[in-house]
Amino acid sequence: MNALTRRSFFSRTSTGLGIPALAQLLADDAGAAAGGLPGVPHFAPKAKRVIYLFQSGGPSQMELFDYKPQLGKLFKTELPDSVRMGQRLTGMSSTQTTFPVVPSKFKFAQHGQSAAWVSELLPHTAKIADDLTFIKSMHTEAINHDPAVTVLQTGSIIAGRPSIGSWLAYGLGAETQDLPAFVVMISPGQGGGGQPLYDRLWGSGFLPTRYQGVKFRSVGDPVLYLSNPDGFSSEDRRRYLDTLGKLNQTHLEDTGDPEVSTRIAQYEMAFRMQSSVPELTDLSKEPASTFALYGPDAKKPGTFAANCLLARRLAERGVRFIQLFHRDWDHHGGLPAGLPKRCQETDQPAAALIQDLKQRGMLDDTLVVWGGEFGRTVYCQGRLTDTDYGRDHHPRCFTMWFAGGGMKRGITIGETDDYCYNITADPVHIHDLQATILHCLGIDHTRLTYKYMGRWFRLTDVHGTVVKKALG
Repeated sequence: MNALTRRSFFSRTSTGLGIPALAQLLADDAGAAAGGLPGVPHFAPKAKRVIYLFQSGGPSQMELFDYKPQLGKLFKTELPDSVRMGQRLTGMSSTQTTFPVVPSKFKFAQHGQSAAWVSELLPHTAKIADDLTFIKSMHTEAINHDPAVTVLQTGSIIAGRPSIGSWLAYGLGAETQDLPAFVVMISPGQGGGGQPLYDRLWGSGFLPTRYQGVKFRSVGDPVLYLSNPDGFSSEDRRRYLDTLGKLNQTHLEDTGDPEVSTRIAQYEMAFRMQSSVPELTDLSKEPASTFALYGPDAKKPGTFAANCLLARRLAERGVRFIQLFHRDWDHHGGLPAGLPKRCQETDQPAAALIQDLKQRGMLDDTLVVWGGEFGRTVYCQGRLTDTDYGRDHHPRCFTMWFAGGGMKRGITIGETDDYCYNITADPVHIHDLQATILHCLGIDHTRLTYKYMGRWFRLTDVHGTVVKKALG
């Protein structure tokens, strides 16, 4: 008599154990797709969704938000050892024998009732200063781009953990069945450079793959393979998916593999997106005033401005987590020429997004986040002249801003020393940021967990404290 394998046992008893197990699996899957985990959110949320404007490369806080007028008197002087305190250096400046201080060449002014300091490079952001929460005391341990972006996105410098958007899709589920819960868009800086951005940065890690981010493209179909092949009608696809669904369901019953359930759900999502995505990306009904608000690039697919406008439309349609990556903020040299270009590409659209959400009554329940993976050094990297300089990576302090979604408006949190090198008040670690974002969505970051390889994991690992000063 043949030995009875586990697989053959379940296949032979499908009318007994198999069908109830399948029904429970599909019920759990459907529940997660609609409403997330039982008991989540843990308390009343202030935000329903997040729009994360990620400035990839590390914008210079000293040129944009953290005003240090006293540095003008220290131009070309050596950064004191008592300030640097033996900080490790990147490979780009490790061979330097001198670390000359260089002040920003750009002017600052205070804006709004909050009297927030904002650079002349960001005139549109300056106009909405009273809607923003600035945190000038962000810090991280990672000193190079990939680990710094990875820990900001996933809570770990080790690749393979779920991204923050995936955690939210897993915990809160989706508000809509016609679009993904988590959407990513990437815009290149017009300088043509920038650090690479890998798909794992919006991946689901060890969570089921249905929670990974879906990247929208700017050329061709926004999502690959969304259109039907020539000669293949929508009715043909429906019949094809119905047949394929039956086969997948049989395979699911046979194996119990939850990824088969994900495959079934994603095929159905793709079918619905054939209608929802073209409607989403059709901007023909947007009034001229919208394009005037977001700026001239808003009509150019793939630009940061166009992506900001699409982010608002995604938010309107119930997408839970929308992340925009804008590249080319990595100014190791030529900062006076390069940084203004990145600001010109992003300043008006980012401010327009806040204004647009506000006038539509959506800002209160939409959390908008702006920032990069770290800041820049006060000392010059490479050759310093009277008109040109560069700055290396600086993880010890950098600035981010937030709007809406439960954040207190018109305040600045955190202080740095006279060299903008070390934090002197209210330090906020990356894990604190992640805990605070989850808090705004009604989630206790210590309770949103997933068991993998015998251990319970969470976005903030074993760290993180909610920044209560930032909450409205």
